[in-house]
Amino acid sequence: MKVLFTPTARRQFLEAVTYIYQDNPTAAVSFRKRAEQTLSRLKKFPESGRLIPEFPDLPYREVILKPYRFFYKVKDKNVWVVAVWHCAQIPNEPL
Repeated sequence: MKVLFTPTARRQFLEAVTYIYQDNPTAAVSFRKRAEQTLSRLKKFPESGRLIPEFPDLPYREVILKPYRFFYKVKDKNVWVVAVWHCAQIPNEPL
């Protein structure tokens, strides 16, 4: 199983890292490493993320790396990260 990012999710992740970097470069590097480690675990345990509380009936899950939420879906032996949002954002229903 692979962990892949949609183009939108990749952009959102890089924007988050850039935003953190502006205030604290060390924290940005730490956040990126934690994200890589956490998302890497999804290769073996793709269902380990929780269902999205706002949309429990949808086939999406999330992992939280404060202060960001990584939304993903398992499809065709891949884990697709579809969005990366700050925890203060209220998610819209995914398409």
